[in-house]
Amino acid sequence: MKVASPVLEGISLVAKQGRYTGQLYQVTAMSREALESKNFEFGQGGLPEVGSSELQFIYGNQVICDFSSRKDGMPDYWVTQELPDVDFDKTMYYYFDADAYWTSQQSDTGYDDEEESSDDSTQNTAPLKKYKYKTAGVLAGGTEDYYAYSYSVYCDIEPFLAQLKKVFRNKVIPNQPTTKSGKPYKTIYYDSVYVRVDDIENIDAVQKEIRELGYKAYSDSDSIKSQQKQFRTIQLVLGCIGAVSLFVAAIGIANTMMMSIYERTKEIGVIKVLGCNLSNIRTLFLMEAAFIGFIGGVIGLALSYTISAILNRFGASFLGEFMIVGDGSTASYIPPWLALAAVVFAMMVGMIAGFFPALRAMRLSPLAAIRTE
Repeated sequence: MKVASPVLEGISLVAKQGRYTGQLYQVTAMSREALESKNFEFGQGGLPEVGSSELQFIYGNQVICDFSSRKDGMPDYWVTQELPDVDFDKTMYYYFDADAYWTSQQSDTGYDDEEESSDDSTQNTAPLKKYKYKTAGVLAGGTEDYYAYSYSVYCDIEPFLAQLKKVFRNKVIPNQPTTKSGKPYKTIYYDSVYVRVDDIENIDAVQKEIRELGYKAYSDSDSIKSQQKQFRTIQLVLGCIGAVSLFVAAIGIANTMMMSIYERTKEIGVIKVLGCNLSNIRTLFLMEAAFIGFIGGVIGLALSYTISAILNRFGASFLGEFMIVGDGSTASYIPPWLALAAVVFAMMVGMIAGFFPALRAMRLSPLAAIRTE
C-alpha cells in the first residue's frame, strides 16, 4: 500500500467572484499525499505548497462552466456558449452553507455581501459569512475535454476540516450524521478512504484485506475486469464468425485448387514424365495455395484498415470514452504485429486448404494424365 487517505465529499460550496456565482457540487477533500498520487496534469498553477495550512482549491477544467451572472442561476456558458469572465488567479470568495445561501437569495432576506473575511479572522459564526481563498491550480483541458475530474474541486483535507469546524461551530456540518436529538457528533465521519497500491499486482490482495475488515472496496481494476469480460464475449462471438469465414474460405481455396488440378492434369503428367520430383509437384501447388491465401489476407487487411479509419473519423464521438484506445484519440487500432500475423495466418490457411489437392496432384498416374484431354 502506497497511500491511504480519508476522503470527505458531499459538501457543496458556493463560490463568488465579482458578479459571477458558482455552485461547487463535487468538493473532494483528501490528504496532500493522496492529491500528489493522483498525478494531476495542470493547465495553470499546481498543488498547494507542502506544509501550508492555508486552504486552497484545485478546480477541474470544466468547473468554470458552472459559474453564472444570471438571476435565474442558469450558468452563462450553457446559455451563450461563452465562458464567464472568471479569473482563478484572483481571490475567490466562498460560502460554506450553500443551502442557506440560496435560501437567503430566494427569500430576499439579504446578508452582508460586502463583508469580507479571511479564514484567519475571528468569527462569531454566521454560516453566510464569506471567506476568501486563493486557487492552487486548474486542471488541464478545455470545455470540450471531459475527464472524471472535470467538474470536481479538490483540496487538502486538514485545512478544509479546520475551516468547517470553525464555520459550523456547535452546528451540524452538511452531510454529517447527527444524534437523535439533532446535535452534531464531535467526530468527523468520512465518506470513504482513498487507497493507492504500489503495484497493480497487489490490488486484489489489498481489496481482499479491506473487505475482510467489513468494508466495501472498489477499484478501477473492477471496471477493467468487467470491460475485459465484455470484450472477451465480443471477441468470442467475432471469433466464431471469423472461424466460419475461414472455413468457407478454406473450402473455396480447396475447390479452386482441385479445379486447377483437373484443368492441368495433362501438364502434371508431362512434368512427371520429364522426371520432376513428387515433392516439387506438391510444393508447386502448396505455393499456389499460399499465394491465394496471401492475396486474400492483403485484401482483408486493406478492408480492415479502411473500416478502422472510418471508425476513427466518425465513430469515436458516439462509441464513448471507454472505447478509446491507443493514443487516446482513436476508437480502433490495429497494431503492426497483428497485421503481419493476419497475413501469415491467411497464407497458412491457404496451404492447409491446398494440402489435399497437392497430394492428389502427386498421386496422378503420368500415363493417364498425358492421355487426358
